Amino acid sequence: MTDIEIQDFITRFAAAWASRDGEAFLALWHPDGVLHSPLYDRPVLGKELGRLTELVKERAPDSVWQLLDWTARGDTVIVEWQNTRTAGGRRFDWRGVDKFRLRDGKIAEERVYMDTAPLRAAAEGLTPTPVIALPA
Repeated sequence: MTDIEIQDFITRFAAAWASRDGEAFLALWHPDGVLHSPLYDRPVLGKELGRLTELVKERAPDSVWQLLDWTARGDTVIVEWQNTRTAGGRRFDWRGVDKFRLRDGKIAEERVYMDTAPLRAAAEGLTPTPVIALPA
């Protein structure tokens, strides 16, 4: 892919998140593409992204996704992002990275890397604690 094609992909991906538009997400995906994310109990097929977008809007209506940085090599694109939402009455800000493998300018595979511990703790009514407490 050319730099212009990659920049166009990034712009459309960020716009899809900003609008939370299922059709905009579907347009980015190969129907046989696969999303792997620690937030879901199974891999998600590209053709399911429209419905998944609706489900996320229902479960996290105040969620805000923000593009922080990106890089690319060939048909591999890496996006760093930040998400903010409220869960259990508390605001959460966390960062993650998505790694895309593109085919013909569309997503063939996406892998999401993020720390889910704060959201899991909130879902269980707990406060996250560090694995190692450093001395003051």
